[in-house]
Amino acid sequence: MLEIITKDKKKHKVQEGTTILDFFNSLEKHEFKPLVALYNNRIVSLNTEITEKGTLIPLGINTSEGMEAYRKSASMLLSKAFLDVFRNGRIVIGQSLGNNYYFDVSVDIPVDNEVLDLIKGRMKQLIKSDKQFCQVEMNRTEAIDIFIKQGLNDKVRLLKNDTRKMVKLQRCGKYYDLYFGPLLPSTSFIDLFELRKYQSGMVLSFPDQLDPTRLAPLKHYRKLFNIYKESKKWQSAIKINNVGRLNEFIRNNKIHDYIKTAEVFHERKIAQIADMITADKNNIRIVLIAGPSSSGKTTFSKRLAVHLHVNGIDSVPISLDNYFLNREKTPKDEDGDYDFESIYALDLDLFNEHLVKLTKGDEVEIPNFDFESGSRKGNGYPLRIAENQIIIIEGIHGLNDLLTHSIAKENKFKIYISALTQIAFDDFNRIHTTDTRLIRRIVRDQKFRGYSATDNLNRWASVRRGEEKNIFPYQENADVMFNSAVVYELAVLKRYAEPLLKKVSPDKKVYSIAQNLLELLDKFHPLEDESGIPPTSILREFIGNSSFNY
Repeated sequence: MLEIITKDKKKHKVQEGTTILDFFNSLEKHEFKPLVALYNNRIVSLNTEITEKGTLIPLGINTSEGMEAYRKSASMLLSKAFLDVFRNGRIVIGQSLGNNYYFDVSVDIPVDNEVLDLIKGRMKQLIKSDKQFCQVEMNRTEAIDIFIKQGLNDKVRLLKNDTRKMVKLQRCGKYYDLYFGPLLPSTSFIDLFELRKYQSGMVLSFPDQLDPTRLAPLKHYRKLFNIYKESKKWQSAIKINNVGRLNEFIRNNKIHDYIKTAEVFHERKIAQIADMITADKNNIRIVLIAGPSSSGKTTFSKRLAVHLHVNGIDSVPISLDNYFLNREKTPKDEDGDYDFESIYALDLDLFNEHLVKLTKGDEVEIPNFDFESGSRKGNGYPLRIAENQIIIIEGIHGLNDLLTHSIAKENKFKIYISALTQIAFDDFNRIHTTDTRLIRRIVRDQKFRGYSATDNLNRWASVRRGEEKNIFPYQENADVMFNSAVVYELAVLKRYAEPLLKKVSPDKKVYSIAQNLLELLDKFHPLEDESGIPPTSILREFIGNSSFNY
């Protein structure tokens, strides 16, 4: 018998070999049905057997881990059902749209509701049959043979560039997929989903995390979807659409020409944005740049300033950090802590007063905020802008009109920066943009700010809550969007991030997140030679040797 401690601190004697699912079923009713579990700080499937004493916490759909397992399981169910119905068809996972996944679809008939009904009908049959999701380990050569027979060449390519003798797979009936984290116990746990026609493909919708009895709303992120389609064109030109293909180019020393192409795409896009601003220079006086953490806002703003200068426009940066309210006036969050990410932590009245004066050609005194004391210190610095100058403001609230409520719409140009991951592991398994940003942040903050990976992982949930509240709701307000991701970046970040993530000890609550990121990076062949990465690259903001000062 093994001692297991549950979330309520109760101790239980459990027979060794009991599955976590059976153990949870023996307890009192859960508020949310368990989907996966946190077993000694590791995320595991409910089919896992209890083989050691420790802590065991159920994770339902109300948790990020439970929702992720639900999405992965439903996506695997979709891929199996699709191939059952259209043996020669192809679906490729794309951008997330809220709590929905977009898929490009290629079949020999037009994609309409009739096609979606065929796929959905097969998914419901598989759910009714309650097929188990099983994690298996096998010889890599044997796994390659399985995927060759299934006609999944993207998975074959990924495994052929893998050096391990044994690999982990997921199995549902006779259908196999690569392992990318634990799934639900069986298909019957997928009790709510929907397939909807969207653009030229389809969207797989999942339950709403706040109310799992209904589907998550499908909002029309027109601008975000357009930037995704633009990135697909870049991807097609570079000829790298999945991790296996990227690994091939790195192993064969052919990657550097593709690095140049990827960076030129960025350069051209920034030049286009500068031209858009220049074309309306008689009206635009303020450029606002917003985006989530580690999206590359700072480097983008510096590169944009260079392009504007080429067009004959000088830019003047203003930091929102100097407009924080004194600490005692800062609002607090629901936990009673200071909420520095709230827009009301800024002195909006003073900020708008200064912007109005600056756009009229008057001089203002920019305050000097001291973060150590939490208050303004001494005198600020004087600032006046000329007619051929514009103000650049970078910050999380840039797209929220409340920040610049005194400035007319025609006098503002808003830019949203995101790091939409440009490649997937394979056709059915995507790389989360949030994971890429978190890896960027871990590397940068250790290198330049002295924060460990554990520090960053502990803060990440709070950062994400702030983004959901203060950034993402306003992204469609942007005049233009820019994708700061480059197709090769995780191969570069790998050698920086892996040793940092390996230092996260198993007794830490964030250990499971570190392990998930290590699993992600393990799929990439490292790019050791960084000589081809230009000093102006956005990636340099995170790994160093940038030509810009930060």
